[in-house]
Amino acid sequence: MSDRYEDSKLYKIRHSAAHVMAQAMLDRFPEAHIAIGPPIEDGFYYDFALPRPITEEDITWVEARMKEIIKGKHDFTVREVTPAEALELFKDQPFKVELINDLVNGRTDENGNEIQAAADKLTVYQQDTFIDLCRGPHVANTRDIHPNAIKIAIRPPAGAYWRGDEKRQQLTRIYGTAWEKPTQLEDYLHRLEEAKRRDHRVLGEKLGLFVIDPLVGKGLPLWLPKGATLRDTLERWLRNIQIEAGYQPVVTPHIGNLDLYKTSGHYPYYKDSQYAPIDVDGELYLLKPMNCPHHIMIYRSEMHSFRDLPLRLAEFGTVYRYEKSGQLHGLTRVRGFTVDDAHLFVTPEQLDEEFIGVVQMAQKVFGALGLTDFRARIGIRDPKSDKFVGSDDLWETATNAIIKACDKLGFQYTVEEGEAAFYGPKLDLVFRDALKRDWQLGTVQVDPNLPERFELEYVASDGTRQRPLMIHRAMFGSIERFCGILIEHFAGSFPAWLSPVQAVLIPIADRHVEFLQGVAARLKKMGIRVEVDASNNRMGAKIAMAREKHIPYMLIAGDRDAEANAVSVRLRSDEDLGQMPVDDVIALIQRVVESNSLELK
Repeated sequence: MSDRYEDSKLYKIRHSAAHVMAQAMLDRFPEAHIAIGPPIEDGFYYDFALPRPITEEDITWVEARMKEIIKGKHDFTVREVTPAEALELFKDQPFKVELINDLVNGRTDENGNEIQAAADKLTVYQQDTFIDLCRGPHVANTRDIHPNAIKIAIRPPAGAYWRGDEKRQQLTRIYGTAWEKPTQLEDYLHRLEEAKRRDHRVLGEKLGLFVIDPLVGKGLPLWLPKGATLRDTLERWLRNIQIEAGYQPVVTPHIGNLDLYKTSGHYPYYKDSQYAPIDVDGELYLLKPMNCPHHIMIYRSEMHSFRDLPLRLAEFGTVYRYEKSGQLHGLTRVRGFTVDDAHLFVTPEQLDEEFIGVVQMAQKVFGALGLTDFRARIGIRDPKSDKFVGSDDLWETATNAIIKACDKLGFQYTVEEGEAAFYGPKLDLVFRDALKRDWQLGTVQVDPNLPERFELEYVASDGTRQRPLMIHRAMFGSIERFCGILIEHFAGSFPAWLSPVQAVLIPIADRHVEFLQGVAARLKKMGIRVEVDASNNRMGAKIAMAREKHIPYMLIAGDRDAEANAVSVRLRSDEDLGQMPVDDVIALIQRVVESNSLELK
């Protein structure tokens, strides 16, 4: 049985609830034009062209109408129609007419490559009075949707553009969610409220981590000192782990000759997500969209022997991708970001062991951050698609290596056709955070094709020239996105070793500032990040401020503390550890930080 969401009962419920919502919306706005309404990870949405702005009163009405439709026990029926019949059915719905014409005529890109094959038959689904162009699947009857397990809302961003094109008509997007049981809906709504509290954009401003200024540009975050400290701490930590594992650091430029990306295939395959080439002295250059072609050229800069392999190159490399304005989201969807990229050049005999080593490193890295709940997803090519390059034999070798590694590691995994990179199959580790949300982290790809495209070689033990294989690997992926995930996972309360400020020293009166500055100097000497709050605020306000900033340790000193060369220690959880000698406090914080502990004592 497939574990894919698209094959699940919940997917069918949500897909069907989307159609019920569309019917209710048309009852409320008979002159509305409907666009598309797919299920998504946690629910569904539908886009509409409405005659007026929608209000919360409309949402309440539509939700009540949905429950009436569901209780009507209407069958979902499917039938095939000819293009002419479809055009007649939807003659008053311009978005549907455009979709039908595209389906009938097929679609090609600007180079004439087929994007979508022409169809001679279309399917429509109907329940009650509502009919829509749709491939399904759906539940059998509206009674299979629990009326008390659905909820709809206007969720920012409320606007969407037809076909995602900012030059086309702006539409109103209505989100919804549907579950099998009302208790599941209650749990989900609770998690939504918790997600608002943890929103990395809100916490990022509150904790002074980053800003995004429109004068700099959308999707281009500016890291403030505390945010840069968080980011730098993560990078240093991972860099040390990589060096211990035999990775060698490299640095590559932010732009490259367009021919480099044409050779790799990234330009033709991902052209729509890249910025326009720049003319430099009559040559075309591209803002770097990927690090791998640059690492390939480093490998190719000298001849390698089998004794040099595996060669593991690593870089925190900044890349640039064009993301549409409506898709930008804080740190998790940006236009310029840094990837903790690594590329391993291996002999065929080394592939299995190296691949397993990379996955074990990922488990170690994420486990240290408290991310241990994950599932494995293997993306393979769709043999019917021309999106993928390379021979069947090369793909089979690469795919078998990933499956063998997962079996050896004892992973439960799903295999998803069409989810490979254009040059090779991949393994994604999908982790669940504190709010039970799935995040794809830790991607490992086996690539037999780019070494072919760049004609990479090494000298084998018998003196012949052989082709290496590549493993593409990113632990965090985008550093920006990963920081956004961690902000929300920890709700801003980072482990002490990651916290931009690890301890704040709070004097009860001005006369205690000098003593605490001496304590701070000792802590700083041991590599602990500290601040002394010498402001005019009352002690209670200083403690509240430190707690609001999620600083792990508050070290408070009054007369008796200073006389005893001690401080009173309070954790951000409000746990009071009482008075402790300064030496003991330094030892405690140092032990917690150096062990990368998730606890504070």
